[in-house]
Amino acid sequence: MPSTKAAPSTAPTGSSRVRLDPDTILEAVLTLTARPGVTSLNVRELGRELGCDPTAIYRHFRGKDDLLNAALDRLHTQVLSRITADPEDWRQRLLQLVNATLDLFAAHPAIGMEAINTTTDGPGERAAVEFVLDALTRAGLDEAEVVRFYAVLSQYAMSSAAGLARSVAHGRSDDSSWFESAGTSSPEDHPRLAALGPQLRSLTEREPVSFGLDLILDAVERAAN
Repeated sequence: MPSTKAAPSTAPTGSSRVRLDPDTILEAVLTLTARPGVTSLNVRELGRELGCDPTAIYRHFRGKDDLLNAALDRLHTQVLSRITADPEDWRQRLLQLVNATLDLFAAHPAIGMEAINTTTDGPGERAAVEFVLDALTRAGLDEAEVVRFYAVLSQYAMSSAAGLARSVAHGRSDDSSWFESAGTSSPEDHPRLAALGPQLRSLTEREPVSFGLDLILDAVERAAN
């Protein structure tokens, strides 16, 4: 995994020779992917951001997939930096973890969309796994239950965050309607959909995720008692 301490560029402004290291490149990736409308990582644009030939990036990363993988791992580290709850308040810590994941993946959709298909196996991801396992242990679960609930919670959080990132990439936002289909359903053909459609359309993108997370954490509490 790239170093977390960047070496500054010594090249003068406008020079084509820039001193790069993995950390500098990753910071540029995060800067670039946080810009509105950026829905994929373009290595040529990254080269312009860094002030270097794009091929220089591949001296530090094996390819674009490797670069995205490292950037995703960096987001895991940033997620953990946002946790403020006391370690004994396991539920609040898990809520903060998932919400920070949703926020950061939505802020960097070009990276966040990759989470559903990617295991980074880097220090950020490992620290996040340790964090969740510790929180579930503090909740009072036995080891077998910790493993089962970790699997459920991690899959739910990653798929939800990646889905939100994809929605943002398609021009949606947290307060967009979660349910937009079947707007003209007739009471004769689909009576319940016609009746409940307005309420479904009133849900925002984030609300179903919050409902589901509460159900998972309620289940943890029941299993621990």
